[in-house]
Amino acid sequence: MSITAAHYMEGQVRSKPCDDSHESTDCIHRHPSANIPAYLSNSLKQPERILIRGVNWLGDAIMTTPALMAVRKKFPDAKISLATRENLAELWTEHPAINEVIRIDRKQSPLRIGREWRGERFDLAIILPNSLRSAMECMLARIPVRLGYKGAGRSWMLTQRIPKRRDVFHMKVLSDREVERAIASQGAKPEIPAHSHHVAHYLHLVSQIGAPGEWTAPILHVSDHDVTATAQRFGMAVKPDCPVIGINPGAQYGPAKRWPIENFVSTVTRLHEKARCQFVLFGGPADEEITDEISVALRSEHGEGSISFFNASGRTSLRELATLLKHCDVLISNDTGPTHLAAAVGTAVVVPFGSTSPELTGPGLPGGNDHAFLKSETPCSPCFRRDCPIDFRCMDDITVDRVVTAVCEAIAVSG
Repeated sequence: MSITAAHYMEGQVRSKPCDDSHESTDCIHRHPSANIPAYLSNSLKQPERILIRGVNWLGDAIMTTPALMAVRKKFPDAKISLATRENLAELWTEHPAINEVIRIDRKQSPLRIGREWRGERFDLAIILPNSLRSAMECMLARIPVRLGYKGAGRSWMLTQRIPKRRDVFHMKVLSDREVERAIASQGAKPEIPAHSHHVAHYLHLVSQIGAPGEWTAPILHVSDHDVTATAQRFGMAVKPDCPVIGINPGAQYGPAKRWPIENFVSTVTRLHEKARCQFVLFGGPADEEITDEISVALRSEHGEGSISFFNASGRTSLRELATLLKHCDVLISNDTGPTHLAAAVGTAVVVPFGSTSPELTGPGLPGGNDHAFLKSETPCSPCFRRDCPIDFRCMDDITVDRVVTAVCEAIAVSG
């Protein structure tokens, strides 16, 4: 279905006359300027059915959890449904903010999805992604109140159009010329206000319906029983007598976010010499080549069986990944989804940041000190590029010594 056709359909709904003498749900549907907090507080009933249209990436999904909990706190008696892609559905198993998970099939058109959701008779849609498609799905579902950020050609699909905040740092991918200019100038890096973090971005959106906006760390519950069962299923020691260190060397966004493979190998060697740690290699199917390369390098350097490590890359479901991450004492990882998952289940993380910024996407509580974010001092960092246009100097600036020291501090092993 074309956007023009969808616009026409919505126009037919809006064209009906509205009786302004009472603020009905239909009136709200036809008046985008209606004040949503006033509607929710003054209408005859609070929203009974809320749809939260979830985001599409693991790390982003974790960063929405404080906003989900804030919505639950505001509307404790509402039935809250979360619509999410199939690959993230496991993440929300028994989450206290969510009553129901709706799986989104990306092969289905927004029209078909909207028709399916229409029968649920949702009162309110909170649209967390900034995409055109997510807003279209909720509009075609005829959800009377649709809250989301403006932009992406979708503002007309929302009834509550929240402008982008002007007092924050917005991620901007630097061009080749801008990277060269930053290096040549050797100037000061831009200041990134703490409230630019993505956690604050989602909390700001839900605060528009009166949900509390206090910052909290993203949290996901994984039971000790699940950790034990998963460790046993993969043949790992349930209670090892040495630190367990997770290694996550991949990053879907692109190679600019990846600390060099040889640095991961050197870090494992150094930590093994210091503390006789056990290691678990993590990654998705796309990362198996990287983790296999690390496995081969470790066996070649130290011999078969001399270092205790388990390669879980490409072998876990999302829930199993969460439990194995909780099994670890520390995770060394690039800035990617499993890093946020590890922090959310209570595992300390050590993250080299080169092309990206912990002020925007660092795991855990924004501004907290539970994790180690190792930043590059190169003037072109962060560039937010998928591929480095020069010589990868930002990641080379983060040494093995810095990572080993951070891990030792995290597991209380003297350097």
